Amino acid sequence: MDPNFLPCFLLLLCIVAFADAGSVGVNYGRIANNLPSAVKVVNLVKSQGLERVKVYDTDPAVLKALSGSGIKVTVDLPNQLLYSAAKYPNFARSWVQKNIVAYHPSTQIEAIAVGNEVFVDPHNTTKFLISAMKNIHQALVKFNLHSSIKVSSPIALSALQNSYPSSAGSFRPELIEPVFRPMLDFLRQTGSYLMVNAYPFFAYESNSDVISLDYALFRENPGVVDSGNGLKYFNLFDAQIDAVFAALSALKYDDVKMVVTETGWPSKGDENEVGASVENAAAYNGNLVRRILTGGGTPLKPQADLTVYLFALFNENEKDGPTSERNYGLFYPSQQKVYDIPFTVEGLKNYKAPSRSPVSGGQQVSAPVRGGVSKSTTGNTWCVANPDAGKEKLQAALDFACGEGGADCRPIQPEATCYNPNTLVAHSSFAFNSYYQKKGRGMGDCYFGGAAFVVTQEPKFGECEFPTGY
Repeated sequence: MDPNFLPCFLLLLCIVAFADAGSVGVNYGRIANNLPSAVKVVNLVKSQGLERVKVYDTDPAVLKALSGSGIKVTVDLPNQLLYSAAKYPNFARSWVQKNIVAYHPSTQIEAIAVGNEVFVDPHNTTKFLISAMKNIHQALVKFNLHSSIKVSSPIALSALQNSYPSSAGSFRPELIEPVFRPMLDFLRQTGSYLMVNAYPFFAYESNSDVISLDYALFRENPGVVDSGNGLKYFNLFDAQIDAVFAALSALKYDDVKMVVTETGWPSKGDENEVGASVENAAAYNGNLVRRILTGGGTPLKPQADLTVYLFALFNENEKDGPTSERNYGLFYPSQQKVYDIPFTVEGLKNYKAPSRSPVSGGQQVSAPVRGGVSKSTTGNTWCVANPDAGKEKLQAALDFACGEGGADCRPIQPEATCYNPNTLVAHSSFAFNSYYQKKGRGMGDCYFGGAAFVVTQEPKFGECEFPTGY
């Protein structure tokens, strides 16, 4: 046998395997005042070997910069336009003509995300979602673009009623008939896919007392056996994705595919944001890239090679919320990497993921944090309002929590036990925590569009007691 044959044969096998592997893209958010020009951003994306990008609007400068780049693009119809797109087919056609037809195919638009995490939008836009998706699709049909451009809508994992164990994954009952069945029928009929935003960081941050950091970061660990089907999981990402696959299966939509439109890990956070660090962000994203590009699906769906979009390209200095919200970026606005990870199969060849930090999991809270919280060592978590979110955002989120969200807001009514202190932050904190606890403290249940965050110390507002379970 030719001595050169075996290495060549093995290399060929690797190439074939990687050819069937998943794909890695990046979210290009722009809530910042110090980012480079769109032309420079496109050059940066190309220089890193990234072949897909997702944007949160249809900014002309961005779409023009992407023209002729060979980068595949997912654009977004913002939540605030869902009503118009749902009620007025002519608006949907005009939007498609202005924002899609004008750029495609030179700008390779491959998908339209209609809204983003609509179910947790405090402006109650859920009822417009399906009609908006259908009208956008019909507009694509009119321009004969429906075969090359898919329509979907990203969901947060808070759309799940159950996510643990993964085999018990199910969608929230109140969303199944009005939203999920018609949405999944639409995705099946149009050959599209379910868009899912999955953040193991949220689950780890809220439950660091029971979730291993190694399990969350794709590092070596003993694994977790699903008590429902006996499958063994070695990372939290796979477990979260399989919970969605199980929810699809429960409704008989096993054939609908999935794309992970957002996932990431912050490189910096507030004291109470357990696990937010440069080392952990590098480990999560670097190991995720390796996991996706070297092929293989999840334990429940071994053949389901995934397309995954990392969140996000840049740190965005004008985002509301806790410090982590401004520190998910892979790059600083200067285009310097926040940490060094590869994005291609070639880059993986010499890549070694960061080793464990001396203090795994980041800093634990050791002093009171804003909002009036006191020391607790119970391992419980609570959801409180973010005072920096602004009055308008807090009020909208409070209205959602006490209304459609189903939070128990009776204690914050006049003369009730938690009415005082009569402040928007105090009332919102109680309502957000009620919602969070009722939902089982699931990942993404304490977000409210950046108006809330999880704390590991019991909140104290006057004499009001915050429950930890229902």
